[in-house]
Amino acid sequence: MNNTFDSNKQFDQAASDILSEIIQHRRDVRGNRFLKDTIKEGDLKQILDAALHAPSVGFSQPWEFVLIHDDEIKHKISQSFHRENEKAKETLSNSLDDEKQALYQSLKLEGIQESPLNLAVFYKPNNAPVLGQTSMPDMGRFSVVCAIQNMWLMARSLNIGMGWVSILNPDDVKFILNAPKDRELIAYLCLGYVDKFYDKPELEIRKWEARKKAEQVVINEQYADV
Repeated sequence: MNNTFDSNKQFDQAASDILSEIIQHRRDVRGNRFLKDTIKEGDLKQILDAALHAPSVGFSQPWEFVLIHDDEIKHKISQSFHRENEKAKETLSNSLDDEKQALYQSLKLEGIQESPLNLAVFYKPNNAPVLGQTSMPDMGRFSVVCAIQNMWLMARSLNIGMGWVSILNPDDVKFILNAPKDRELIAYLCLGYVDKFYDKPELEIRKWEARKKAEQVVINEQYADV
């Protein structure tokens, strides 16, 4: 990896095309795709370096990353997932038709114990005012999300799968990981080499939702009067 930086680095169309391919082929990987192979140290370093070079409001860099290999810790986190998933099923049962409920039951929504590496990403708040965060206090959290996206794209470029598990009780995770009281869990990630990447997002393939088109979400100038 070349660590020489050009202050005015210019990229060609080939580089842009590769980045576009990585973005389009990024996937949320579940437990039924992970291999047990340990992630190579060099690959993990590149993924973490990508996070450390993410944009952050006021250059605050308010992120912390907990690397989890221990099976006992993973088991405890997995128990939290299963408790929360039962609650999610009850919550969604009134809003889903029978077909969607059956589909939900069949989905593999995490890979906590199957993936060789779990990674908890925390937001570390600053006790003093932060440049760029006085009017929009959530910008610090959004900065952490930028770091997560950087990791996701770097992982995909290394042919490493990553899955984001959001069906968890953040307080459970903080307790299990002995996180300081002021830390806020932003993401719980599962990483590892995979047997395959799907051509499309699994939820698109399974027809849970359809991909939105640009004309559905891109607005010119301002919203029209309702």
